[in-house]
Amino acid sequence: MELTLSIPALLFPAISLSMLAYNARYLAIAALIRQLSKEFVDTHAAPLERQIRSLRKRLSIIKGMQGSSILSFLLAAISMFLIYVELRFWANAIFGLSLILLMVSLVLSLWEVQLSTRALEIQLRDMEK
Repeated sequence: MELTLSIPALLFPAISLSMLAYNARYLAIAALIRQLSKEFVDTHAAPLERQIRSLRKRLSIIKGMQGSSILSFLLAAISMFLIYVELRFWANAIFGLSLILLMVSLVLSLWEVQLSTRALEIQLRDMEK
């Protein structure tokens, strides 16, 4: 199969939408961290320490999600340029790497969603007590 300019271009909307979703997750967690920070300063409660550790891990995962998504986007653009200048071998290699980074981003997203869901389940369990 020959790689044409339109194939890497197909990734642009998908990557852009995933980056918007990742940014929304980041902003939500940032707001939650600011809120918990105020509570922690006042109470020093142990459950807040667990939440803060979980949020730190989730924030790190989101950083990886965003980074791999941005690199995927950049490599897709580079592969389009390489197709344009007729460096087909490198265009294929760079596009393949772009796809791998997109998959890494999606796997990290799945992991972060799992952690988020687990944190919400713990909070719901605490509320039921």
